[in-house]
Amino acid sequence: MLRLIAIAFVLLGVGPAFGQSVSFPSVTVGSSQGGTEVKGWVYKPSGNGPFAAIILAHSCSGVSAHTEVWAKLLVSWGYLVLAPDSFGPRGTKAVCTTPGTVTPNMRVADVAGALDYLATRPDVMKGKVGIIGHSHGGSTAIRSSQQVFALNKRGLAAAVAYYPGCNPQLDTGIDVPLLLLAGDKDDWTPADRCRNMVSGQKRGGLVDAVYYPNAYHSFDNKQPDRTVPGAAGKQHRLVYDSVGAPDAEARTKAFFARYLR
Repeated sequence: MLRLIAIAFVLLGVGPAFGQSVSFPSVTVGSSQGGTEVKGWVYKPSGNGPFAAIILAHSCSGVSAHTEVWAKLLVSWGYLVLAPDSFGPRGTKAVCTTPGTVTPNMRVADVAGALDYLATRPDVMKGKVGIIGHSHGGSTAIRSSQQVFALNKRGLAAAVAYYPGCNPQLDTGIDVPLLLLAGDKDDWTPADRCRNMVSGQKRGGLVDAVYYPNAYHSFDNKQPDRTVPGAAGKQHRLVYDSVGAPDAEARTKAFFARYLR
């Protein structure tokens, strides 16, 4: 019953039912323009901390039940979680069919603002902040890891990107450790673009990329197989992968423990 109530709150636009509502300004970094007041939700483990923290970047569908599932999982691992809403302040709820409305590059300013906000909290460990994102959020995690934005100087220590849209031409300057998790059957954010991006990095040794041979987009989401619309009228298949999902989760837990503990 509690789970149904939580989902209902999200669908009604109230926000995650078990997070504390906060707000902070986005911050201009490089080509990512700030100024937007960003609303977000903080989830905390029990105790006073200080805790390592993780920024949870939502997918193209915005803050959702999937966001809360991941927030609770990360809290169960001992992290304070900040889940910003990058779409609401920009006048939209989702960008799956209109990806140019809010881009990952635009969201870097939100991540910078989130890092600055977390730095003011006494219950957050200094310099021990990670980011994890799925799909559009995964692209945001990769974009935020670029040397040009220098978010490592704001405390960003590690990034995890689930089935991101990789940009081999733009994202060649990854400057923090990155775990990339992609599916070879993904027809929305093709894994081969990620392979090309990884091979084209200016600095080697920072990206740990795992490609699941039978995984589609959204392979970690325990939902029925479905087809959803994307940009330009295209349709994309979303399938839970009972093999890839738990492996990716275990790798994510170990990765954050390595860089944030």
